[in-house]
Amino acid sequence: MTVLSLFTLLFVVALSSLTSATSDYHESLNLQPLPPSALLASFNFRSNETQKSFDERHFRYFPRALGQILQHANTKELHLRFTTGRWDAESWGPRPWNGTKEGGTGVELWAWIDAPNDEAAFAKWITLTQSLSGLFCASLNFIDSTRTTRPVTSFELMGDHPASSNLHLLHGTLPGEVVCTENLTPFLKLLPCKGKAGVSSLLDGHKLFDASWQSMSVDISPVCPRPGECSVHIDQTVDIVLDIDRSKRPRDNPIPRPVPSDQLACDTSKPYHSDDTCYPLESTSEKGWSLTEIFGRSLSGACPLSENIDQQEPVCLRVPHEREVVVASGAVETKKPDGFTRCFTLQPSTPFDLTIPEQEVTTHVPLDEPVLSAERTIVGHGQERGGMRIIFDNPSDTNSVDFIYFETLPWFLRPYVHTLQASITGCDGLRRQVPASQFIRESFYRPAVDRERGTQLELALTIPPASTVTLTYDFEKAILRYTEYPPDANRGFNVAPAVIKLGAANGPNHPIYIRTTSLLLPLPTPDFSMPYNVIILTSTVVALAFGSIFNLLVRRFVTAEEAAALTAQTFKGRLTGKIVALRDRIKGKTAKTE
Repeated sequence: MTVLSLFTLLFVVALSSLTSATSDYHESLNLQPLPPSALLASFNFRSNETQKSFDERHFRYFPRALGQILQHANTKELHLRFTTGRWDAESWGPRPWNGTKEGGTGVELWAWIDAPNDEAAFAKWITLTQSLSGLFCASLNFIDSTRTTRPVTSFELMGDHPASSNLHLLHGTLPGEVVCTENLTPFLKLLPCKGKAGVSSLLDGHKLFDASWQSMSVDISPVCPRPGECSVHIDQTVDIVLDIDRSKRPRDNPIPRPVPSDQLACDTSKPYHSDDTCYPLESTSEKGWSLTEIFGRSLSGACPLSENIDQQEPVCLRVPHEREVVVASGAVETKKPDGFTRCFTLQPSTPFDLTIPEQEVTTHVPLDEPVLSAERTIVGHGQERGGMRIIFDNPSDTNSVDFIYFETLPWFLRPYVHTLQASITGCDGLRRQVPASQFIRESFYRPAVDRERGTQLELALTIPPASTVTLTYDFEKAILRYTEYPPDANRGFNVAPAVIKLGAANGPNHPIYIRTTSLLLPLPTPDFSMPYNVIILTSTVVALAFGSIFNLLVRRFVTAEEAAALTAQTFKGRLTGKIVALRDRIKGKTAKTE
C-alpha cells in the first residue's frame, strides 16, 4: 500500500509539473481590407524562455540558433527588420503596430550590447552582424563602420535591464538589400511549427514577395514582471499588403492581361465616353476573396504548441459585423463589441478557410488619420553639389506635433549644416521663410570621417497645427576611388531612409515610428570603358613596335639572285640528306640479316 501511495504521489507531482510547464507560445493573424482593393495581413508569433534556461542554453521554444548568437555577441536586446515597398498612408491610414514593427527599405538592425567601452561594443557588433548574416542569408556582414551609427534619442530600450548593465546602442542599415525568399525560409525555421501548421502555414514566398508592401521583424528583449522572474521574449511579425486582384490570379496564368472591353465598367455619363475611351466607374461593392485565393492555400489548423489552444482565437478579421463571412466547419466565431472585429477559434487538425463574397458596402472600417506625414527628396542638379529637402505635414487643426528626426548619410555625401533653412506653409496657403531654429528644439550632429563613418543628424522638432514645414540644406558629393564603385555605379548609391519618432497618447513606452523612403544619390562616375580602351591601344602599339624591331634584328636582307641560290642549295641539301638516311637504313638492315 505504501508503494502504491508513493507511485500515486509521484504521478500527481509529474502531472502538476507538466500542467505548470505549459507551452508559452502564441500566434495570431489579423486581416483587414484596405481601400481601394488591398488586404492587410499581420502575422505575429510570440514566445519566451526563462532567463535561467536562456543562460544555461536550455532552449524550449526560443530558437537555439538565435539564442547562441545573442550570447556569443553579448547582445541584450535586438531588433531586426526586412522591408520592401512603400506604405501608402493616404489610402491605407496609419501603419500597423504604429510603425514599431516596420523598418526602412532593405534591412535595418539595431541592438544594445553589453561591453566595457565603445571599441569592445563595436567588436561584438561586427560579430553579431556576421552571425546574423549567415543565419538569415542576408548581406548583414556589409554593415561596417561606415554604415554604423550610435543614435542618442531615436530608439529606447523595450525590455527590462539591470542598472549595472553597461549597454551600448548601435544601429546599421542596408537600404539596397533585396528581401526575398532566402530571408523568409530562415525566418520560418525560427518558429516552433516551422510553417507546417498554424497561421504560419499561409506564408508562401510567391505571395509574400508579390505584395505591394511587406515587412518582417524580429524583436528580442528581456522582460521582468517581478524581481527574480525574468524571461527573454522573442516577437516575430510579418505584415503584408496584398493586392486582391493580383493575388487571385491562378499560378498557371501568372501574367496579368488586359480586361476585355465588354467587361469594363465605364461611366457612360461622361461626355467623352466612346467605344475607345472609358472612364472607370467607381464600384459600390467590395471585392470578394478567400484565404485560399489570396494565399494559394488554406490554413492548416492551429499550431499544437500554442498555449490554451482551445481558448485562443488566432485569426481575427476586421470588417463591419453586417458583412457576410463564410468560415470552415468547426471554427467558432466571436464578434467583438467594437462592431468591426470578429475572431475565430480553430481546431488543431482541421484546415481553416475564410471566404468573404462580393457584396454591397454600406459602412466602412474607420481609418485613423496619420499624426504626421513626411517626405524626403534630393534636389539640385549637377555632379558636384545638391540639396536635401524634407517636408513635414501636420494635418491636425488644433495640436502641434513633437518628434525626433534621425538621419544617417553616407560619408561621401557631405552636408553643409550652416545652410539649413526652413519655410512654413499655413492654412492660408502662403509660404514664408523662417529661421530653422524656430522649429528645432534640440539637435545632435556627428560629422562624417572619410571611409570610416557616416554623418549622423538628430533633430527634436515641433510642427505647428495645420501647417507644412520644409527643411532644406546643401551638400557636396565626394569623388570615390575607382575600386570603391560597385558594378552598377551608374545606377546611383542608396541613402538610408530617415526615422521619425513621435510620442503617443498611451505613454512613452508606446511611440509611433515613421520612416521615409530611401533615396538614390548619383555620384560623379568615371567612364569605366576608358581603361579597357587604353589597354587595347597600348597592347596594339607594343605589338607593332615589338614586331618591327624583332624583324629588323632577325631578318637578313639579300638580293633576289642570292635568295634563289639559297633556296636551291637548301633544296639540294635536304634531298641529299634524305638519300643518305635511306642508304644508312638499308645498310643497317643488311648487316642484321647477315
